[in-house]
Amino acid sequence: MNAPQPPTQVDPTAMSEGPALDALLQSLQQAAGDPALPDATRALMRVSARELRAARGAIDAERTRYHALFDAVPDPVSVIARDGTVLDLNKAGITAYRRPREEIIGKPIGVLNPDLPRGHMAPVLESLDRGETHVAEATNMRADGSRFPVEVHSATLLYDGKPAIVAVARDLTARSEAEARYASLVEGIDKAITVHDREGHVHYVNAAGLHIYGIGAKDKIEADPDYEDWMVVDEHGRPLPHEQFPAARALASGRAVSSEVIGLFRRSTRRLVWLSVTAVPQFAPGAKKPERVLSLSSDITALKRDTALFERVQELAQIGGWQWDRMTDSLYLTDEAIRILGASSAPDTMAAFLACLREGDRHRMHDVISRIDQGTGFELQLQGFQADGTSFWISMIGGSESDGPGVNQLTGTVQDITDNKYAEDNLRVQAQTDALTGMMNRDAILAQLDARLSDRASNHIALLYIDLDRFKIVNDVLGHGAGDELLVAAARRMREAIGAEGLIARFGGDEFVVICDIHDDADRPERLARRIQHAFTEPFRLQGEEFDVTTSTGIARAPMDGETSQQLTQNADVAMYDSKRRQRNGWQSFSPELAVRQHERLQTETQLRRALDNGEFHLVYQPQVDLRSRRIVYAEALVRWRNPQLGEMRPDRFIELAEGTGDIVRIGNWVLHEACTQMRRWREQGLSIQRVAVNVSYRQFTGENLAESVRLALQEAELPGSALELELTERVLVDDTPHTLAVFEQLRALGVQLSIDDFGEGYSALNYLRRLPIHALKLSHSFIRGVPGNPSDMAICQAVAGIAQSLGLGLVAEGVENEVQRDFLLRLGVTTGQGFLFAPGLLPGEFSKRVAAQQEPA
Repeated sequence: MNAPQPPTQVDPTAMSEGPALDALLQSLQQAAGDPALPDATRALMRVSARELRAARGAIDAERTRYHALFDAVPDPVSVIARDGTVLDLNKAGITAYRRPREEIIGKPIGVLNPDLPRGHMAPVLESLDRGETHVAEATNMRADGSRFPVEVHSATLLYDGKPAIVAVARDLTARSEAEARYASLVEGIDKAITVHDREGHVHYVNAAGLHIYGIGAKDKIEADPDYEDWMVVDEHGRPLPHEQFPAARALASGRAVSSEVIGLFRRSTRRLVWLSVTAVPQFAPGAKKPERVLSLSSDITALKRDTALFERVQELAQIGGWQWDRMTDSLYLTDEAIRILGASSAPDTMAAFLACLREGDRHRMHDVISRIDQGTGFELQLQGFQADGTSFWISMIGGSESDGPGVNQLTGTVQDITDNKYAEDNLRVQAQTDALTGMMNRDAILAQLDARLSDRASNHIALLYIDLDRFKIVNDVLGHGAGDELLVAAARRMREAIGAEGLIARFGGDEFVVICDIHDDADRPERLARRIQHAFTEPFRLQGEEFDVTTSTGIARAPMDGETSQQLTQNADVAMYDSKRRQRNGWQSFSPELAVRQHERLQTETQLRRALDNGEFHLVYQPQVDLRSRRIVYAEALVRWRNPQLGEMRPDRFIELAEGTGDIVRIGNWVLHEACTQMRRWREQGLSIQRVAVNVSYRQFTGENLAESVRLALQEAELPGSALELELTERVLVDDTPHTLAVFEQLRALGVQLSIDDFGEGYSALNYLRRLPIHALKLSHSFIRGVPGNPSDMAICQAVAGIAQSLGLGLVAEGVENEVQRDFLLRLGVTTGQGFLFAPGLLPGEFSKRVAAQQEPA
């Protein structure tokens, strides 16, 4: 607790009394020169004027010192009345909140922090009235609506002779980022990190801990673990009482316990792991006793296996150990191994051990140990009989050392797996089930499909082939764990949508199939497809974030679309990909026309491979304009394809195709060089085009030396890097590899401008926008199209604009088609755009004319 402090006194009223003092001083000077007054009076007036001028100087000095000190503080400092009204704010505050002074002074503190609860001043005033300072964390808001975390220190102040509050807000953004980096480190370390309190409640276990402790993805991590399922032993294998656990000792003593060796045995899985544990007590601020303990554990099981304690470890885990000397045929078995074999006397030779096995396995074991080489090993499942005739199954694992004294010795373990073998019938049933989703798996559904197709009475069926849109992006961004979670949730929605009207299975990856009868309802496949589509309307919540994942479905009917399972699944797959290509979140039935389109697609692929060599591509340039003045400032190069046989091909027909075939790399390199050459021509013509933008595909980014191609294109055109902008896809941000980071660094060194095209359509990796040298974002036309009628699209536009402004990035709006959209963008602070409102893609000559016309004097 802070000792009571007298409030700081500040008299800002003196700073507003300048005009009154000036008037008084003028009156005194006039009186001093008035001959009608007595000499003594005039002398007194002159002395008073001098004293007043001195006082005025002192006031001016005081005012200067006040503002100098107030504005010298680097953090936002505000003076607040006890009712919450802002009385004054320093320059750092004006800068931090990005608001004019008049929008803050005289307004309630809620202007800076709209999230404050009612009665928020009460705890502050209570602390200050006790003579203490008050410290709290809050979230303040800038003028653009963006928020940043702060730690506010408040103290008492006399302002204008009245009690007030001075509040210093320290920006915690850097600390939040440091905490995020710490969390990343903790999750990336290969040591188990566990935090729990005195009552044994577990508050945190990192990913390495889950792995080391053998806790799988399907296990539920509870705050109160089932400690009956775990046994802790000391380094000699003796059970350890709870008060001797490293964590318990650290909590009791308040001191760290370092590098204690313990064994952790889980009864339900019969798994033992040896750990080296360091336990560090955690104290709350001002506390004398620790409230929690952090345990850092290293897995040293492999090391323990090479020590004399190996035998004891195996007994605790109910796994027997064995050692055989090939030179003497001497066999050593642990007590647990002898118990498992159940022999009348302990086998002491390999021949005696083999006699416990059934004849076929006896020969298998003999052949394996006869052929085993130095440094190799084996694992066998063997059946035998105990002395009383009881059958057993064992898993036999062994091997030899690669060299040294142990080269002629085989050592290993023998584990009783009898119960597992008896459960194999249940496992055979499970073999027909997808382990992740609980649905039928690929083999099971194909067997069902073959059976139905082979029966004429039941072969009037339809197959729906379903693929999750954007699943790969979610999997790449959040990891396989989140991907599995998404698959389970998606499977549940599909199962509910299908109900009893069909059989559903996970076919593999993020693909599912449904079989349904159509003999009694020809429209059932389309109805089920719509149900599935509707089931994916709501976003999925994964790791605290919402993701829109939809489905693309292909439908094929038997027998008209296929009489075998292979034909039916193949044609449904073709229909699904056609649906995904045309529009995601939809469905498509297979048809002969679709088969024709597939044939045409193959023809287009063939022509596309020759198009570049035949000179069939050309570029058009769409102006990027200043939305305020409508003047053209930049150009975006767009590729067009005119084929002698196919005619004019739309970009949406060949760009995706080129991506799939890999031809986009060669095409993209040609576009890059051609656009740079045209940019040089415009410069030679004296046209005021600042730079030209070129789209770069993901395959182009990862499939060739992009930086070298850019360098050569700039060199050949004699252009500086600032004359070129590369528009990248959001997928590049997700691909966090050393290669990606190296390419970004090379492009930055060339001075090239880098922007993210169609920002917001994918799952934007915002953290990479801060790390990578991105200069601008491009707001997708798909969002602009919904302005002003779609509130969701307008909200997305506002969010992207806010992100760009807060990160200091440029923002270009695509697809501006009317004045309403232009006005909306200007209100958001977006000053650059392109679209049919201004011009479509223009041939170089027409583009040059428009730029030249705007340069002519009015």
